[in-house]
Amino acid sequence: MLIVETIARIRREFHVKKKPIKAIARDLGVSRNTVRKVLRSEETAFVYERERQPMPRLARWREELDSLLAANAGKARKERLTLIRIWEELKERGFEGGYDSVRRYAREWARVRETALADAYVPLSFAPGEAFQFDWSHEVVLINGATTTVKVAHVRLCHSRMFFVRAYPRETQEMLFDAHDKAFAFFRGTCQRGVYDNMKTAVDAVFVGKDRQFNRRFLQMCAHYLFEPTACTPAAGWEKGQVENQVGLVRERFFTPRLRFKSFDEMNAWLLDKCVAHARAAQHPEDRSKTIWEAFEAERSSLVAYRGPFDGFNATTASVSKTCLVRFDTNKYSVSARAVGRPVEVQAYADRIVIKQDGEIVGEHRRRFGRGHTIYNPWHYVPVLVRKPGALRNGAPFKDWVLPGALGKVQAKLAGVSDGDRQMVDLLAAVLSDGLPAVEAACAEALRQGAFSSDVIINILTRQREPEPPRTIMTPDALRLRFEPAADCGRYDALRRSYGTTGHP
Repeated sequence: MLIVETIARIRREFHVKKKPIKAIARDLGVSRNTVRKVLRSEETAFVYERERQPMPRLARWREELDSLLAANAGKARKERLTLIRIWEELKERGFEGGYDSVRRYAREWARVRETALADAYVPLSFAPGEAFQFDWSHEVVLINGATTTVKVAHVRLCHSRMFFVRAYPRETQEMLFDAHDKAFAFFRGTCQRGVYDNMKTAVDAVFVGKDRQFNRRFLQMCAHYLFEPTACTPAAGWEKGQVENQVGLVRERFFTPRLRFKSFDEMNAWLLDKCVAHARAAQHPEDRSKTIWEAFEAERSSLVAYRGPFDGFNATTASVSKTCLVRFDTNKYSVSARAVGRPVEVQAYADRIVIKQDGEIVGEHRRRFGRGHTIYNPWHYVPVLVRKPGALRNGAPFKDWVLPGALGKVQAKLAGVSDGDRQMVDLLAAVLSDGLPAVEAACAEALRQGAFSSDVIINILTRQREPEPPRTIMTPDALRLRFEPAADCGRYDALRRSYGTTGHP
């Protein structure tokens, strides 16, 4: 095979130095036919390709090998045979050739098959309200000056092409639930069917064909919104091609150049405005007489009515430490002191954490992302302060704790008193029994009187309490009087005469 350097020398010798073909062939040690081939073709490189692959042993086994390869390709990925196993199967049937010939043939067979499948698509058409498509994408933005990779949820109505985009810190199941709720609330309805890929937050197991085992919580969400989930064939992106194309469009038009925001709320509000603006300006790809927004307005009447928010949380069990903390997702959250010593259920939502024990809420916090954060609610530790009032001064949950209104003013005044911590703990304990508004009102009255002692405030608080209603005692029928006694002073005089003045009868 001619190398590139030899071809270049032949061309230079002929066109530049004007040498004849015979002299070029003699100097370079090639045939005159080769020199003529280079000069006539005007090519600068030649690649040898075998026109026909000889298969002396495999030729009469091609049909059987084709059937084995086709049957193997139709199996689930984990159940497919390796090429060595197929070669062994062919040998058991009488094939005498080597493994290498089977391997070369199988690779060419797979290449031709993939090319044939990749070049052919079936155009899809959807009726109003028939289906929507869902997918995730990963985009890079700047949040508070830090480069952050966000997970963007894409929901697209297949008929009108109206889409909804929302960004999240994670791609977890509670984020999936929140994305559906926000999208359906924006659309004011949903479709009869949802098309998904085989994401782990929705699908637990992939079987042969279209058969899937969906996640139990995911099915609960589908039942709430009244739509049927449908999973795509693995590696068949064309089955949800609309949302796949939407990912590219949103990345090109919304996230380029790199966006800068202060928070996720600000970014999602901006994305929603961009979705509406694009829909109002873009033409519908099938009905050019309408914009996407006009087609969406017409489709709304065919949507399944919005059912309200789904209680979309992801529940896990956790233990409570002796410091009243629960660890979840690399962060710690405080709970009420009464929950120490028993397990709790952590319900993680997209924006908050709810912690329950025996069905009762013992802690609720705004969700934090990142690692190593500890989120306190100082009120969770007030029962502990009753036993250890000294912890009020140096306790981590009470660092920079500013109490509201009049209670905060009393806190500032008690800071300069020798037993101020103990008195403040008494007032905080009163909040647990009487409520914050009542304690604040008592503090305000004490400050008007020029006092701020806890004894004075608790005294005022006691006087403000409503007296308990008198108890109603039910008298048994056996003890009821048949004749109600009448007032008669003469009976007393008769009694005096009977006993006399000495008290004896």
